Amino acid sequence: MTFSHDIAIIGAGPVGGALACALAAQGKTVLLVDRAALPPMEHPDFDGRAYAIAAGCKRLLDMAGLWEALPFAPCPIEKIDVTDGKVGRPASPLQLHFNAGDVGEGAFGWIIEARSLRIAINQRLRATPGVTLRAPAAAQVSRDAHGVRVTVGEEVFTAGLVVAADGRGSQLRGQAGIAVTRLNYGQSAVVCAIAHEKPHEGVALEHFLPGGPFAQLPMTGTPAHPHLSAIVFTDRHETVKRLAAMDDSRFLPEVRKRLGEHLGEVRLVGRRWTYPLSAMYAARYYDTRLALIGDAAHGVHPIAGQGLNLGLLDAVALVELLAGAADCGTPELLAAYQAARRPANMLMLVATDALDRLFSTNNPLLRLARDAGLAAVERMPRLKRRFMLTAMGR
Repeated sequence: MTFSHDIAIIGAGPVGGALACALAAQGKTVLLVDRAALPPMEHPDFDGRAYAIAAGCKRLLDMAGLWEALPFAPCPIEKIDVTDGKVGRPASPLQLHFNAGDVGEGAFGWIIEARSLRIAINQRLRATPGVTLRAPAAAQVSRDAHGVRVTVGEEVFTAGLVVAADGRGSQLRGQAGIAVTRLNYGQSAVVCAIAHEKPHEGVALEHFLPGGPFAQLPMTGTPAHPHLSAIVFTDRHETVKRLAAMDDSRFLPEVRKRLGEHLGEVRLVGRRWTYPLSAMYAARYYDTRLALIGDAAHGVHPIAGQGLNLGLLDAVALVELLAGAADCGTPELLAAYQAARRPANMLMLVATDALDRLFSTNNPLLRLARDAGLAAVERMPRLKRRFMLTAMGR
């Protein structure tokens, strides 16, 4: 027996899962397939991982019914401090300070626990009649000008469009012969969470260091840890390998050296995670009856915390384009999707790549130039406002 759907989505991560919920809320019928079982992704215990969701991306979570389903309250980012320095030394006095109130907004975005978003997505997927979920399962996909055929075990599904939300190693992208360009940074990211003595007041810190940027992101506290922040920083592979081998008692001073003293005493909460960093971009975002979104289409350096946000904005564009479409997979619709998203995503890739190369260096001339640049932007209200709106995903 063959089952008919409007859209098939391969990959039930945050972007694919949110897209499925949003399309179903719009009245579309959606097949969602993932190789992994979804409940284990919920990570019921706090593990220190979090997402920075820009204000402009909250719209998708609202459309999908996910925001109201988050079990743990998001923490608003009301201010962002951008500083430059060296490990273990005070930051340069030439700094940049962003305040969301200066552009008439309450927050640049929110920090959401990774497990919170996963729990909300799983709950909505189970409760939404328009979604057919198959996970864990493998999908065999064939496409032609007339439609899409997805085989999952003994079941056969048809759709007008298949969306590749299956990550940087996307099989659908590979099967379509879409070329990918990759950039290697020679860096890895360290992710963890800290409890601290003083409140963060909704302020995020982006501290540029020679080995790579260090970010402290405000999180909603718990009864056990009333003041919490997520920590994300990058450094050279060899440095991160050394840090990963340390026990907590040796690792925590490394965090303090990068963070400074403004939050008082700190201690680690949950696990530590490390990830190698690279950037990539697909030569095109579509093929016959196929659209790429999220990490299947692009990946950027985490220096601005925009990776997930770009994927969510991809999903917003697709939802809007598909809203009144009788045929979800026409070449004209897919070309319009690429035109809406690829230039913006490429601009962010170029910007984050340039920022990392400019700031991840100890060259004294470059250090002087970038500190002067931070101070100059601080005194230019229009340019500063543009940076703030970009941080909000607008």
